[in-house]
Amino acid sequence: MKWKGQRRSSNVRDQRGQSARGAGGISPMLIAPLIRLLFSKKGLIIVGIFLVFSYFTGINPLSVIGQFFTGGGQPVQTSNTYQGSVEENELAEFTKTILASTEDVWHQILPNYEEPQLVLFTNSVSSACGFASSATGPFYCPGDRTIYIDLSFFKDMERQLNAPGDFAQAYVIAHEVGHHVQNLMGITDEMQKVRQRVSKSEYNRYSVRLELQADFYAGVWANHSQEMTQWMEAGDLAEALNAANAIGDDRLQKNATGKVIPDSFTHGTSAQRVRWFKKGFETGDIRQGDTFTTNNL
Repeated sequence: MKWKGQRRSSNVRDQRGQSARGAGGISPMLIAPLIRLLFSKKGLIIVGIFLVFSYFTGINPLSVIGQFFTGGGQPVQTSNTYQGSVEENELAEFTKTILASTEDVWHQILPNYEEPQLVLFTNSVSSACGFASSATGPFYCPGDRTIYIDLSFFKDMERQLNAPGDFAQAYVIAHEVGHHVQNLMGITDEMQKVRQRVSKSEYNRYSVRLELQADFYAGVWANHSQEMTQWMEAGDLAEALNAANAIGDDRLQKNATGKVIPDSFTHGTSAQRVRWFKKGFETGDIRQGDTFTTNNL
């Protein structure tokens, strides 16, 4: 894939090397006991210690107490300057380039397209959708319209899923952008309404359709980006199709447990994911991606 030298997105926040506090702060159940402690004899001693601490350090004790009560949800810098490996830093630049390409494509397809943000993180991150670890994999949070990616996932794709290649990685990014497109089109809100009125197993079937549509949108992106840049090389399409095949629910379940439970599928089978990405790539037509009404997934 000839991606170097292409435009890079400015909508990427690099939080690598930072760790995230879990959001929410102190439990409400502990507030009353702490208040009683504060106004007890022991509490007065604690206040005195804070005042001495403030006198000798110049640090406002209220800020320390505030941090204790509010917790956070903001990233905490674990080192002054994060220095990733050459390979990881190149992946970061690659991610910015692919995101820029999705911006160019979706601006062309959708009038008034609003660009998502993308956060690069290490190990864990806090979003409007809650606290997440790298084990979650790349995800899109509709609450803050942001995509979250730990770049180590791409190495996991290669080593654990046998899905290497830069176009396979591009497919993953484009799939998450596909969820952003669904959010802009109101599909995500409709899914939330469905969740409230159906059983878990029935909702899983809707979730499969949502994910397959995001695969379709990733294929649409691949079609248009190729028209714009001619950056695909021999084997690139096969890399994306192999990645779609590798992350099918049936294949993942079979590899993990030795059995397959269709009612628990949330993303679609390998064959379905390949089919919808391929359809998006071959047609480039967003109107052909209605996975919610078709009987043939």
